[in-house]
Amino acid sequence: MIAIIDYGMGNIHSVQKALERMGAQTKVTRNPQDIRRSDKVVLPGVGAFDDAMLELEKEGLVTAINECIVGRKPFLGICLGMQLLFETSQEARQTKGLNILKGTVKRFLDKPGLKIPHMGWNQLKIKNSCALLKGISDNSYVYFCHSYYPAPQEQGVIAATCDYGSEFAAFVCHGNLYGVQFHPEKSQAAGLKILENFVKLC
Repeated sequence: MIAIIDYGMGNIHSVQKALERMGAQTKVTRNPQDIRRSDKVVLPGVGAFDDAMLELEKEGLVTAINECIVGRKPFLGICLGMQLLFETSQEARQTKGLNILKGTVKRFLDKPGLKIPHMGWNQLKIKNSCALLKGISDNSYVYFCHSYYPAPQEQGVIAATCDYGSEFAAFVCHGNLYGVQFHPEKSQAAGLKILENFVKLC
């Protein structure tokens, strides 16, 4: 069973439907015990970094998330859910992140002709092998909607990048931990293949 963490941020049910289409059994939950009992965990999210961390803390989910990752349970962060895996964010005024991956989350710089948020289709540039990228071609298009992006301290965790004014990390992979800045549930064939690969992880 895949636990999809519901902390009031983002379109949880689009993620659930996409995973179930790929053959997964899922449970949308904010119960820490459900997360601990699950086989895999997905942390989706759209919204503000501060609000998200405060909700995770209020629901008692931070400890459960850390236990799952330390216990090497497959874990996927999507969009804001990926950003929360890092130490800090330029968006956050009150809170720190989950501090699972070293690095910070930065805002796109204002540049002529560059619209923020970065919204729409863009291409992945594959940098390192990753189980979730099996069957994904370099330059595959995926769907983004974000104003902030993670800047990992350790370049080795970056599985794929994207270019939007400058190159940024769009996909990270570290052991059992995966994070995508784009929305695989909205990315048609490429996104569904990534979710299928996650569902099939042992």
